[in-house]
Amino acid sequence: MSDNQARAALSDVLQAKIEHSIRLLQEAEGKYARVTFANSLGAEDVVITHLIARHAPAINMFCLDTGRLPEETLTLLADIQQQLSCRIQVFFPRPEDVEAYVSEHGVNAFYESIELRKACCHVRKVLPLKRALAGYDAWVTGIRREQSVTRDNVAFTERDLGNNMDKLNPLADWTEKEVWAYIRHFAVPYNSLHDKFYPSIGCAPCTRSVTLGEDVRSGRWWWENADLRECGLHPGSSTPLKPSSAAASAAFSSLKRPD
Repeated sequence: MSDNQARAALSDVLQAKIEHSIRLLQEAEGKYARVTFANSLGAEDVVITHLIARHAPAINMFCLDTGRLPEETLTLLADIQQQLSCRIQVFFPRPEDVEAYVSEHGVNAFYESIELRKACCHVRKVLPLKRALAGYDAWVTGIRREQSVTRDNVAFTERDLGNNMDKLNPLADWTEKEVWAYIRHFAVPYNSLHDKFYPSIGCAPCTRSVTLGEDVRSGRWWWENADLRECGLHPGSSTPLKPSSAAASAAFSSLKRPD
């Protein structure tokens, strides 16, 4: 793809969505004493990283290094911090928790049952997330409604009952096409695995490439029922919050028109 094609004008609908996402992030800066972004370094999250770096720099950022991330993800972590001049704090699972799981169940026990897979996610993701969110009033995620059947009702702002804080999903209504239009237009660094048909990237053993027409989350935990493919970071224990301002409310209404 040529530079001219990559930098083609963004659609009016996407421009409106970008403005709404920026407004939501900037309102969060003023509303909460401390707010942080859980950065998975996926396509959605590099968009949010770019938005925060340019428009809401008071929002902190962190990522979870599970100990089994692909090398391409770790390379992106270094690249995006350098190119966007931002700091992303890294949280790891506690060694004793990983050792206990592996000692009892085996290094790849997550393939054996949903219970063992969720137990692995709990050790490597959920417990580190709890530490990462400690002391914050709200957190930001890259969840989109289009990603899977478990996320099709996600709101822009929610009350996360499990973590007892507000949760912001600034790309909730963005499409996959719009995410990539933003990445290409602004030349945002992204995971090279996306070019190898990996639309959703997690731990290396639990991620695979997908074929044309498959759901974007079908490459994650592909051996399980699609209705149950969550790691525990977003269990669905939340309730939508109303827009915090008249401007945000008007933006919500304006985005109801079709693409």
